[in-house]
Amino acid sequence: MRAKPGGAGERGRAPVRRITAFGRPVGGRLALAVACGAVALAAAVGLLATSAWLIARAAQHPPILYLAVAIAGVRALSLTRAAARYAERLVSHDAAFRILGRLRVAVWTRLERIAPAGLPAYRSGDLLARFVADVDAQQDLFLRVLAPYAAGTLVGAGAVALLWSLLPAAGVALLVGLVLGALVVPWLAAQRSGRAEHRVAPLRGEMTAATTELLHAMPDLLACDAARARLDRVAELDRALSRARGATARVHGLAAGLGTLTTGLAGCVALAAGVTAVRSGVLDGVALAVVGLTPLAVSEVVSLLAQAPRDLTDVRRSAARVVDVLDRPEPVREPAVPAPLPDPPYPLRLDGLGARWPGAAVPALSGVDLELAPGRRVAVVGPSGAGKSTLVAVLLRFLDPCAGRVRLGGVDATELAADDVRRVVRLCAQDAHVFDTSVGENVLLARRCASPDEVRAAFAGARLLDWVDGLPDGLETPVGEHGCRVSGGQRQRIALARVLLADPPVLLLDEPAEHLDPATGDALTTELLTAAAGRTTLLVTHRLAALEAVDEIVVLDAGRVVERGTHAGLLASDGAYRRMWDLERAAPPLPAPSVGETRC
Repeated sequence: MRAKPGGAGERGRAPVRRITAFGRPVGGRLALAVACGAVALAAAVGLLATSAWLIARAAQHPPILYLAVAIAGVRALSLTRAAARYAERLVSHDAAFRILGRLRVAVWTRLERIAPAGLPAYRSGDLLARFVADVDAQQDLFLRVLAPYAAGTLVGAGAVALLWSLLPAAGVALLVGLVLGALVVPWLAAQRSGRAEHRVAPLRGEMTAATTELLHAMPDLLACDAARARLDRVAELDRALSRARGATARVHGLAAGLGTLTTGLAGCVALAAGVTAVRSGVLDGVALAVVGLTPLAVSEVVSLLAQAPRDLTDVRRSAARVVDVLDRPEPVREPAVPAPLPDPPYPLRLDGLGARWPGAAVPALSGVDLELAPGRRVAVVGPSGAGKSTLVAVLLRFLDPCAGRVRLGGVDATELAADDVRRVVRLCAQDAHVFDTSVGENVLLARRCASPDEVRAAFAGARLLDWVDGLPDGLETPVGEHGCRVSGGQRQRIALARVLLADPPVLLLDEPAEHLDPATGDALTTELLTAAAGRTTLLVTHRLAALEAVDEIVVLDAGRVVERGTHAGLLASDGAYRRMWDLERAAPPLPAPSVGETRC
């Protein structure tokens, strides 16, 4: 079976060839664009050559019928040039946009497959530049490199053949001019500007990343009086990017001038050879006009051929950045033929689980055993870096085990499609994203077909229905960007209502009390456990209060299970849990925020 563009069968090939593969489905449109471009260029060359012959022949005052064909030809070529150019632009851009659509989907699909474990390898702004600017740059491969180069080569060869048939010396002069203007000069320009061009795409990514970071962190930067330094950094990157672009523009501007000069010199040489040929009787005087003016018409061809290497260099830099994303290893390997999802109930069992993040030297989890029977509630606690978040990532199939295995309903989770696993196992994260839309729309994200009564039931389960009913516009009340119009506890409950609407058999609660004061966080944890009653629940937290309600507590340290048992049993023993409890009790309480506190 042939590999899809961007798949394993395509890896290891040059980035530009990889991008070219995305044009296969629209190969017919690209061929039509080349044909239209060649017709337009040929019509331009033919128009000037025919006009030259017509003017020279008309100077001899022949009968008008002798000029009728040439006059009709000039009119036909003028119309043909305009129509063919329009058709070429229409067809080529249609093909390019189709290719960009497929490429963007491929990049997004890869980002989806490597998220979240593979995303820390990129800065968010740089990733945005790859997804937008670098993908957009690939249209030049088809619009300014492949199609124009094919059309220009065909017409250039035809023009050389035309002059060769009239006067071989003129054909040779035009051929030399084409080689110098379309090949030699662009190659020298590329050698001269290579270093600056190499910096443009990375600098553009750094500029986007720095600007994005500046905008997101502006409140904190202003509060710390550190905005000026970051603004200076953005300005420095902007100057560096402008210098790199300016250096390449100067070199290629000079190259464009030299390319025009070569065609002019080719015309002069051809004209001189034609004059000699006319004097010796080898060439007709009327044909001399065609020999002298045809090289000038070919200057458009030289411009296209000379521009193509420069555009190809820009495309190659951006293509390498796009292909880097397409080739990023997936932290989770999808089975070639996924096993069917087993029937409920869904017991979850971990046997000797080990997990390692991409690029990490040591495993984040080692030898973890855990059993989550249907309806059972288990809490996983431990200090920062103990492996709690890694455990959640493995259960959600964001990360594959490096040892041991996870079984869902008796089936190895790695044999199931990741999307199937996440239909059964749902996460209520500590920093669940709240979209800049209404309260109701944020919850409907989990199940678009849910009725208003089901949405209200989800809010009731999250202990948030009274608050929603008290809002000015009820479910239609906007929450603001990043949920800035609601408090941290309300935002967490909105995320829980979203999960409850999905009605998953297995619920993961990851640090629900994070960013809240101890009193509010403990109360919220208790409410979340109450709302999740009847579901298989795994609570990941560093707060130990309210854990009397869970069936088992597992203590992680350095990726290993060091203790397990009930809240009372672990407090009775002088172990890690008891020491964590004593430290938590000894910490001074923080002032609790008001119920209606907002973040903006």
